[in-house]
Amino acid sequence: MKDPIVNFLSKYIELTNEEIDILSNQNFIQSYKKGTILLSEGQIAKECYFILQGCVSSYYLVNGDIKITDFFTEQQPITPVSYTTKKPSEYFLECLEDCIISIGTPESSAELLRKLPRLAALGSHIMEDQLANQRMKYDEFIKLTPEERYQNLQKTSPDLLNRVPQYLIASYLGIKPESLSRIRKRLYN
Repeated sequence: MKDPIVNFLSKYIELTNEEIDILSNQNFIQSYKKGTILLSEGQIAKECYFILQGCVSSYYLVNGDIKITDFFTEQQPITPVSYTTKKPSEYFLECLEDCIISIGTPESSAELLRKLPRLAALGSHIMEDQLANQRMKYDEFIKLTPEERYQNLQKTSPDLLNRVPQYLIASYLGIKPESLSRIRKRLYN
């Protein structure tokens, strides 16, 4: 099987064998246990991430309640806002499962771009895709009812429903766990 990072980048550009070798030999991979906080509110992000295995959530703490904004799974990049702005993060990133993650830093990214200058142009394409995906999720959250959001999640990310605790799914949908139970019961019947 190809390297997951090579797979991901191949969606945007045809890589040469030499480029694949360079990418495959990068060693920025870390393992994290379930419950590990990758980024805390108030912390300035020094790393960006690419999920090789596992699930990470992004959330705010509002009056002691967790408000999930996103889930990231295999072959998804995470570029914290704080990584780009160099301002303290307003949210948390937490491993919901044991994770294997490729880590990027400004230094390692600069070194990789020195070796593979063609990748520089990809950054804007990847960011555009991430922004478009975020905008679509935001629009769906505004336009759809909680039941429609749940059905959309069933269709687009069915694996999340088995991997993530239901109370976190409910938070992501913007509802209480009891409401999610009623929606699931109604849809099941």
